[in-house]
Amino acid sequence: MAVRSESAAESGADDQGPGYPPRAPLWPFTSAGPPPDPTPSDGADPYGNPDAEWLRVDWREHLRQVDVSGARVNYCEMGEGGRPIVFVHGLAGCWQNWLENIPYFARDHRVIALDLPGFGDSPMPPWEVTIGNYGRLVDEFCRKLKVKECALVGNSMGGFISTEVAIAQPDWVEKLVLLSAAGISSVHVRRRPAEALARLLAASAGLSFELRERGLRRWRLRYAMFRNVFDAPHRLRPELLWEFAHGANNAPAFLPALGALLGYDFLERLDRVEVPTLIVWGRDDRVIPSADALEFERHVSDSRLVVFDRCGHVPMAERPVRFNRLLDQFVAE
Repeated sequence: MAVRSESAAESGADDQGPGYPPRAPLWPFTSAGPPPDPTPSDGADPYGNPDAEWLRVDWREHLRQVDVSGARVNYCEMGEGGRPIVFVHGLAGCWQNWLENIPYFARDHRVIALDLPGFGDSPMPPWEVTIGNYGRLVDEFCRKLKVKECALVGNSMGGFISTEVAIAQPDWVEKLVLLSAAGISSVHVRRRPAEALARLLAASAGLSFELRERGLRRWRLRYAMFRNVFDAPHRLRPELLWEFAHGANNAPAFLPALGALLGYDFLERLDRVEVPTLIVWGRDDRVIPSADALEFERHVSDSRLVVFDRCGHVPMAERPVRFNRLLDQFVAE
């Protein structure tokens, strides 16, 4: 997207400094403990990416479609060799949520990022949208693409689905990476108020998309529109925010997937995850409380937790330099 925007830096604005009062959670009817302490970074850790490689890629060369379980699945594939890496987006997401990560790993790995049925450019499936069915879809999708010994990476609902896949222990999953994964506090969400809020958000999505597109040109509006997902959206490239907004616009599976997510409980089966697991969370996540990271760490025996300070719900896009380095190290171990 070609857009000339007013940047936060140009306007003399800065992100929230230390001591800024914490924002209220997006779902105030969830219960969670205090956030975990942030993990010190072992290298460069900018917010956003000063050198966005994905803007120089002709993505049309890497888009594919395949029929899986009666559903048409749109996906992006790039690179070859090394251990495959499969990215699974979250609720209201799409494969473009991984734009900051795909080119980096495609240098040495086969990288695949799919649109779950009902999101992005994948149409609604002929079967009921459930976490279990999405898990089976990901399993059959990877088998059909002959993925072996891969690192399965999921964000938000995609982390929930990826965990469900790992619980089944398919032979193609060698490592699991969970970014701000759903599945802990979502069990305790009071269903009706959450669904009511979601219906309002979904109903206004089409009307507000044009306003969001215009608003991307000014950093104050970017901040107001995306502050529930990103910690400092006014400091990110407007092109990246546009890809997030455009991919989420009017996703037909949004409400069914939200209903499937709320109340689905796998806590008693979490200890069946036996593959090495990396848990990454933004300490300032307003969508899924960062305290949930401690529960994942407690239930998954072979796991390691890394908490990004000054980061919201999508660490791979907010702090891609650090996340790419961390995932690179984890995959190579």
